[in-house]
Order: sequence, then C-alpha cells, then structure tokens
Amino acid sequence: MVMYRIENDLIGDLQVPVNAYYGVQTQRAVNNFHITGIKLSQYPELIKALAYVKWAAAETNFELGVLDENIKDAIVKACKEVIEGKYNNEFPSDVIQGGAGTSTNMNINEVVANIALEIMGHQKGEYQYCSPHDHVNLSQSTNDAYPTSIKLAAINSNAILIEHLQLLINSFREKGKSFKSVLKMGRTQLQDAVPMTLGQEFEAFAETLSEDVDRLTQNSNLFLEINMGATAIGTGLNAIPGYAELCAEKLAKISGHPFVSAKNLVEATPDTGSYVIYSSALKRVAIKLSKICNDLRLLSSGPRCGLNEINLPAMQPGSSIMPGKVNPVIPEAMNQTCFKVIGNDLTVTMAAESGQLQLNVMEPVIAYSILESVHILINALDCLRINCIDGITANEQHCKDMVLNSIGIVTALNPYIGYKNSTKVAKEALGKNKSVYDLVLEYKLLSKEKLDEILNPENMLGPHKYN
Repeated sequence: MVMYRIENDLIGDLQVPVNAYYGVQTQRAVNNFHITGIKLSQYPELIKALAYVKWAAAETNFELGVLDENIKDAIVKACKEVIEGKYNNEFPSDVIQGGAGTSTNMNINEVVANIALEIMGHQKGEYQYCSPHDHVNLSQSTNDAYPTSIKLAAINSNAILIEHLQLLINSFREKGKSFKSVLKMGRTQLQDAVPMTLGQEFEAFAETLSEDVDRLTQNSNLFLEINMGATAIGTGLNAIPGYAELCAEKLAKISGHPFVSAKNLVEATPDTGSYVIYSSALKRVAIKLSKICNDLRLLSSGPRCGLNEINLPAMQPGSSIMPGKVNPVIPEAMNQTCFKVIGNDLTVTMAAESGQLQLNVMEPVIAYSILESVHILINALDCLRINCIDGITANEQHCKDMVLNSIGIVTALNPYIGYKNSTKVAKEALGKNKSVYDLVLEYKLLSKEKLDEILNPENMLGPHKYN
C-alpha cells in the first residue's frame, strides 16, 4: 500500500508518495503530462547538468552572502549525490511538458531540497529548513537555470558522441588500409565512371565523417554562453549584483567547461540559436551516415544479381518466405536512425521559431529532440561499427573483373586517342558487347604495349603525365 504525504502549492493540496524525494509540482507534472511515455529519468546527463547548476547557484549565493552556510553545504552535498546517479528515478515527469521547463526545474529543486533536509536531520517536506524555492532556486528562475542545464547536458553528451563517432571513423580507416589494393570501378549516377580502389572508397567514408568531429565541437562551443542571473526575462530581478558573472565562474570550475555569462541577458534568455546550430550539425552527421549506409547496401547487393563487391556480416535471416536471403539489416537500422535525427532537427527548428517576446516556452521539446538524437546516434554508431563495418570483406577478383569488362576504362584512354575515338569505341563496345581493350587494338589506335601501360591499375588511380 502506497503511503502519501500532503504538499501544497498555488493550485492547492496534493498527495505525494511519502518516500518520494520530488514534491508537489513534480507530482502535478506527472499527473498532467502523459505524452511520450519517456521520463526525464531516461536522460541522466540532463539530471546531472541540473544538479551542477544548482550546486553552482548555491556556491554563488553563499559567497554573495544570501545563503546560510549550513544550508549551502547540504544543498551541495545533495547535488553531488544526484550527480552520482543515486536519484535518477526521482525524475518521473514526461520529457515533453508545458511551462517552459518549470516542471523539470522544480523537480530538481524538490529532490535536492528533500535530500538536503535529510542530510540536515529533517523530514522530507519540512521546507521551512530548506526550501525548493527560497534556497535551492535562490537567485534563479526556470528561464535561466533550465536552458543552462540543457546546454551543459548537450556539451557532455556531445563529448560522448564524438568518442563513438571517432571509433567508427577508425574502423573505416582500417578497412581503407586493408582494401588498398582492391581495384574496382567507381560510379557516378549509378553508371560506370573510372577505376578506383575499394580502399579509397572506405577512406573517403572515414574522411567525410572526420570533418564532422570538428563541426560538432565548434557548434557545441556555442553552449558555453549562459544566462544564469537573467533571471526571468534577462533584467536580473531577484538576483543580486555580481551573481551572473560569479555563477558562470562557479559552474565553469565545477563542471570543467569554460562557461561565460552572456553579454546581454535579455537577448540570451529567449535565444535558441545555439540549439538550432548544434542540431544542424547532428543532422549533417546523420545525412552523411545515411548516404554511407546507402552505399554499403548497394555495394553488397546481390549476391548474384547485384554489385556484390563487398560482403556484409550476416546478422539474421532476411525473409520469412525466401530461403537463403540475408538482408543488410545493420545499415538499414542506421538509415532509420538518421531519418529520426533529421526529423528531430525539424522539430528543433520549429520550436526555436515558435518563441515569443522574452522567452521561448518550447525548450522542453528542443532539449528532448537534441538529447534523443545524440543518444540514438551513439547507439547506432556502435551497432554499425561492431555488427557491420568491422566484419566487411571484399570480393577482390569480382571487383577486378568488373573493371576490366567495363566501358568506363575508356575514360583513361581519352587523353591518348581523343574524345571522338573514345566515344566510338565506347559505343561499339556497349552495342556489340565487345571489350574496349579488343576494339582499341582492332582499330590500331594504340599498340598493345602502350595500351597495357595505360590500363595498368596504378596509372588509373591518380593524376599522371601523358606521353
């Protein structure tokens, strides 16, 4: 049987589970918002960030002389325990909520206050000794504490994302090295183009993703400007002089990130530009990953009636009706993950656009979208690397045979026999199912020795002088 305690707020009295560290305003959020079924507890990075912000605020308020030392010490100790992950289950409200994040801000205020009360020897709910509002939320509002927490959570999550992205990049580079001698036909518009190596193709995958490591880092640095001390709309009402700058310094010290106070707090409070820029970087990664997975599915297509240049690890039977069929399920899963990230970016865009006047009340869905995108990308990156990329093998002889049988090698002859002759040879080779090699010799356009030299794979893989 669940036991309850009675707490009250502006709306009135409400039952809260007696053992809960959250309080009345969190309970109202639980009652009001049945949207996604996904709780704040599923995003521990955000919970940690909220606790760091409350810790920094308590240190700042104490140093400025507005918070008793005993209460400060209890709040700081409570925040540290939250950061350790001991109270993640005390954040039960839905990630999508009205109120511009007030429910989330009050959730951390209530949890920290009740932990602090027990540290001080009091009972949960005895807020006269440590209040969620008057002490934990001192010199703050949701409108500065909440976005600052989102930014810290995004910075920490981004660091994890980059680690996992780098692991995938390394795997592509290793495949690039192992496939460096595998000659194959490059393609443009799904048509034969010019020869290359499979190693060059995989190295290109690695390089295009490595560009995004820098982009993610640069864009996440925009989160380092915060609006603590704003507090409601940027005028600083209810914060004392010096609070904004000192709180940024405190948060920088305890978090390890060089946070700075925004130059204009009225501008910074409703501004969601940093979220838009960072979300666009996530979208860029997703678009590139999805394109790479499209390529992997094409390169492995077949095995008898497709390109069949590479073999993906067989992870599960591919059909309930077609015996022997194995599908590229891992790249398919990554594709779908990327679609979700791209959709989340649109959500961030629309939410950022929907702010009015001195506040953007849509920040909960912005936070949810960004943190979800990072979370599922991390999981999908590992899935792709471990279950697919690391196990890819090449069908080397098949790749070489397709090059030698391709009309595309005529491009290598163009500088020697001219565009007109090259076109003639290509057209006849295609129309009569003859080889380019045989036709060049038949028309005496080049000697066999010269032709063999030109078509040497090493001479077709990069710039070189014609003679």
